[in-house]
Amino acid sequence: MIDYREILRRLSLGYTQQQIASSLHCSRNTVRDVRNTSDRIGIKWPLDDSVTNEELEAIFHPKKNATDTLRKEPDCEYIHRELAKKGVNLSLLWSEYCSECYTNGETPYMYTMFCRKYRQWAKLTKATMRIQHKPGEVMQVDWAGNTIPIYDVAGNEDKAYVFVAVLPCSCYAYAEVCADMLSETWLMCHAHAYSYFGGVTRLLIPDNLKTGVVRNTRYETILNRSYEELATYYGTAIVPARVEHPKDKSLAEGTVRFVSTWIIAALRNRKFFTIEEAQSAVQEKLEELNRIPFKKREGNRYDAYCNEEHSFMKPLPLTPYEPAVWSTATVPLDYLISDGKNKYSVPFDLIGESVDIRLTRQLVEVFFKGGRVALHHREPYRKRDAIVVPEHMPEQHRKYLSYNADNFTEWAKTVGSNTASVVSYFLESGREPEQGYKACVSLMNLARKHNAQNLERACEQVLKYASTPSIRTITAAIRALSKITADETHINENSDRHGITRGAAYFSRGKEVSINE
Repeated sequence: MIDYREILRRLSLGYTQQQIASSLHCSRNTVRDVRNTSDRIGIKWPLDDSVTNEELEAIFHPKKNATDTLRKEPDCEYIHRELAKKGVNLSLLWSEYCSECYTNGETPYMYTMFCRKYRQWAKLTKATMRIQHKPGEVMQVDWAGNTIPIYDVAGNEDKAYVFVAVLPCSCYAYAEVCADMLSETWLMCHAHAYSYFGGVTRLLIPDNLKTGVVRNTRYETILNRSYEELATYYGTAIVPARVEHPKDKSLAEGTVRFVSTWIIAALRNRKFFTIEEAQSAVQEKLEELNRIPFKKREGNRYDAYCNEEHSFMKPLPLTPYEPAVWSTATVPLDYLISDGKNKYSVPFDLIGESVDIRLTRQLVEVFFKGGRVALHHREPYRKRDAIVVPEHMPEQHRKYLSYNADNFTEWAKTVGSNTASVVSYFLESGREPEQGYKACVSLMNLARKHNAQNLERACEQVLKYASTPSIRTITAAIRALSKITADETHINENSDRHGITRGAAYFSRGKEVSINE
């Protein structure tokens, strides 16, 4: 509103119209009208303190006030209730207000005056907070700066961290004690907060911590893959606060201060020996905090949530949330990836490739270029040996793992009795059967190279002349047999090439005939 009192004061001091208009941010025509009207009706400075600018405006602009009295006053309480609904703003409500006025033959206020009247009403009724934060719209989260000490039996002190979440519309708060601030803990705290509130908000506003946000620049926001997966599961959207702009989540900052005072500081004289014990005490203090009466309006946080916000929350998913932590690793030469405790196999042909690892409490999943290439049940305790799927191994490695005395014996029996005797000798000649594995593998390689029949014949020949067979003598024998077999094959091929030939009987028969003659 124009400050008519100040215009009259400055006119009495001799200021020009331009000087007054520039300093009070009004038009020179307004200053001129005030001067002319005050001179005509005899209004002189100084004025009584009880004279207001509204009264002066009615004197200086009687036609304007007469027109305003004919305009339809907006229903500010109705506007306030409608603004709490999703997608509703003042522009939409003004257009509906105008349509109603035209239908009833009434004159509406212009948009600027419409908004001014509503904001003035909201200011007088202390409703500014509810204008800025619609029910069920946002959940703000953060870590409290202060920690809670946890003691062991020896008296050593360790830190416990406090996660804080708040619904800005009702200021309803949630707090949880955690042993660490790792990604999995961060995700589970969100799940517990949604369960505590009994619903999900449309938006989620965190700080720019690394467990949630990879990069938040002026041009792009890149979320941690695990955090983005949580948002997809709950059907919410993550909008991180701007870097170094804590007012973007001012309610979370304020709730952190309340939690630090009314929960952490209130428990400063108690000693906790487990996280569960500290969480139980924090839960009690949290219920007290949510029921502390407001200073500037009726009710408390819990009442405001139940009456104004709970019905606007989105429903929780039907199944419990299971956190999944994503990471990236390069497959080493032993084709094993780690979850921090144990090692799990991936296909050996991915050695040197970068893969994505998804860890839940039950599963270890490995993805390559978007496709899952390995799935393991996650072991909760540390194991000495790696968890390996045989299909992930090269053929040579699978064969090595299959080596044992029974397998060698069964294989030898399929070749022949002489080979079985040789294998039995190799397995029993040392102190332990494992000392003969190398010789048995060499026999298998000889059978693969020279065929099983030649190996059986070679073992037969060696056993005739030696009671202690060796790989060297068997190799020499099987090579000789293979050479003989090759020569015979070559002769047969050459004889077939020349057709039918005369044998020795033919020539001897001819000689006998000539003698008798």
